[in-house]
Amino acid sequence: MADSIESGVLLAENGVGSREIPGAGWRSPGIFGNVEQQHDSVLHARISQLIDKLELLIALSKERHFGRAAEACGVTQPTMSTSLKQLEEYLGVMLVQRGSRFVDFTPEGERTLEWARRIVGDVRGMRQEINTLKEGLSGELRIAAIPTVLGMVASLTTPFRERHPNVRFKIVSCTSSDVLGLLENLEVDAGLTYLDNEPLGKVRSIPLYNESYRLLTSPDGMFGDRKQVTWAEVGQIPLCLLTPDMQNRRIIDRALLAAGTVAQPTLASNSVIVLYTHVKTGRWSSVMPAKLADTLGFSDAVRTIPIVDPLITYGVGLVIPQRDPMTSLVSALVDIARDVGPTLES
Repeated sequence: MADSIESGVLLAENGVGSREIPGAGWRSPGIFGNVEQQHDSVLHARISQLIDKLELLIALSKERHFGRAAEACGVTQPTMSTSLKQLEEYLGVMLVQRGSRFVDFTPEGERTLEWARRIVGDVRGMRQEINTLKEGLSGELRIAAIPTVLGMVASLTTPFRERHPNVRFKIVSCTSSDVLGLLENLEVDAGLTYLDNEPLGKVRSIPLYNESYRLLTSPDGMFGDRKQVTWAEVGQIPLCLLTPDMQNRRIIDRALLAAGTVAQPTLASNSVIVLYTHVKTGRWSSVMPAKLADTLGFSDAVRTIPIVDPLITYGVGLVIPQRDPMTSLVSALVDIARDVGPTLES
């Protein structure tokens, strides 16, 4: 993208008898040369430049900073500023509130950003579809997942790779809000997150399984000899938990609050691995989703005890952009998710 933005397109009007192309807003060379070929070449360049400018707008919405957005797109900051001004002139409205630095998008800018995501997403999808028709399904499938579902990602990627061996995968771990943000800004193709706890926005969802919760503690710890415990009892135990920016932590906090108690974390981390390494020593306790606890596996030094009264469950699933048609990669992932979902629930 950087090369096409930096170089620009020079629409020279050389030659005799140049004529205006209806509806295109520019003039093509006249009697010299192949007018149709030159028309197609310039039109292609203009479309490519417009898409590049929309990509810059999307990058700015992510970074909220002109310099970082320019760096992310591989262009200089002056080039970015010029491109955005050209886009504003093309549309006839101000898109960005700016002083010495980025302030925010104008209402027109927010609306343009929605269209930019739609247009850029459709262009990428078209290219991917055509490439699939020529060479079969290939490329990189990018998935953002909340930490508590990372243990089941292989349940999707493994059968996917068996069907489509030429596809590569990129898996990133982040908060549920970041999953939606990455999806909205076209930085990932799909996400794995909670479906029915907090608003999802403009996405499609494919349910995979319902998440329930376990107390992880040593056999000789508080309630370590029990077959099940209540949320009120869990509130009496010093715990190591995820940080409050994680939706899993907010779910646990609400469950404890509803039981008339509050969490007493002696350790908080945004990493499931940190919790795991502490719990497996047998000297720490935690609350984790049952499927995650089963996936991680614990020695006899740790018991996983169902938490009841009430039994709380939350749906976990795949989220994808609200776009028709789906890209080839996303469509193939949805097929896998629908096949795998029933086995995960069991």
